[in-house]
Amino acid sequence: MFESLTDRLGKALKSITGQARLTEDNIKGTVREVRMALLEADVALPVVKAFTDQVKERAIGTEVLKSLNPGQVFLKIVHEELMKVMGEANEKLNLAQQPPAIVLMAGLQGAGKTTTVGKLAKYLQEREKKKVMVVSADVYRPAAIKQLETLANDVGAVFFPSSPDQKPLAIAKAAIDAAKKAHADVLLVDTAGRLAIDEEMMAEIKELHAGINPIETLFVVDAMTGQDAANTARAFSEALPLTGVILTKADGDARGGAALSVRHITGKPIKFMGMGEKTDALEPFHPDRVASRILDLGDVLTLIEEAERNIDKAKAEKLAKKLKKGEGFDLEDFLDQLQQMKKMGGLTSMLDKLPGMGNLGGDMTKATAAAEKQFKQMEAIIFSMTPLERQDPDKINGSRKKRIAMGSGTQIQDVNRVLKQHKQMQKMMKKVAAPGGMRKMMRAMSAMSGGKMGGLGGGGLPPMR
Repeated sequence: MFESLTDRLGKALKSITGQARLTEDNIKGTVREVRMALLEADVALPVVKAFTDQVKERAIGTEVLKSLNPGQVFLKIVHEELMKVMGEANEKLNLAQQPPAIVLMAGLQGAGKTTTVGKLAKYLQEREKKKVMVVSADVYRPAAIKQLETLANDVGAVFFPSSPDQKPLAIAKAAIDAAKKAHADVLLVDTAGRLAIDEEMMAEIKELHAGINPIETLFVVDAMTGQDAANTARAFSEALPLTGVILTKADGDARGGAALSVRHITGKPIKFMGMGEKTDALEPFHPDRVASRILDLGDVLTLIEEAERNIDKAKAEKLAKKLKKGEGFDLEDFLDQLQQMKKMGGLTSMLDKLPGMGNLGGDMTKATAAAEKQFKQMEAIIFSMTPLERQDPDKINGSRKKRIAMGSGTQIQDVNRVLKQHKQMQKMMKKVAAPGGMRKMMRAMSAMSGGKMGGLGGGGLPPMR
């Protein structure tokens, strides 16, 4: 996410963050580099100007020039101004309404509106504990109605049927009545999109909005369209009383222009961002965390939240007890660890949230892609083993290895590699289970990294005031 912006800003800020003394000249030079980085990231020109003017004004003031650590304070200013551009803090959906709370979804065709309805339904059910009904008022694309029905079944939401021969307003009103009878907490209304903004589209969605009076009107926009996303958002904002924005395909947006432009252009908060194709790939938009990711300072809070949601606590406790008793870490346990990491979005998603990873650039991307491929191969190899072989890998002899390799579509040397990696993991787990083991391991890891936390200039951010 935002790799090219992270890379450009990293280069612009690297020279200045390590300096003990800053002057107006080197601040102006760095701000100029930051401006170029933002323009290349397809950030809207008014946003770039407002952002760089504010950074320069604060940086040239006494806040930086009289600081003991001016380079780090300058980085802190950039971080805080990025947050301001994107909206300070996450704004939750306002569902404080006599049920059902109606949420209207608007946007162009191809932005991922229907998929986002499915993701939002899952999010509200799992994290907000709401009963959700979904309905499609897209009478121009029969496939959209079927797609939403499939998504509703996948995520366990109630689907209200509709057909292309109905009027959008009639569909929505019938769905509201059905949602009341079903005691649904939230009704998500999907609307028709167009390839471009037109008068007919805007008139139709205005009529629909006036007829159902939704508590939330969310504009769904493809992050990969960059500055165009901000322009489209402005048009929708002028036609509808939007309450928020959902950025889709943010995981494929290397530039970051939309994330940095939409809030400033519309004045409406970005409430969520889509981070993949799966139905659980929807994250609340936290401007402070996204600003940290852009500056390669990591997003450990989101990583912790994902771990809390996805890690099977019962399995983790069972493994801890097993290790304390001195019982071995077998291949079933190894497989569990691989699958739990996959639930957290895989290695790439986890590394994206760790400080300093952006500095590693393309080499890291290639390495993580290769590692992800290897993890899939390891899973296939373990799945090809019998329960007895997983519990007691020492029983795996030459003929068994041959059978496992054939069953998983791999080579015998691949099976040997998995067995070797498991042995190494087993040794590490023994050390962790020993008294003071975790502390010793953390000390060893710290020594390996030179005792530094990641981040620009190796120093991360000073405490926020």
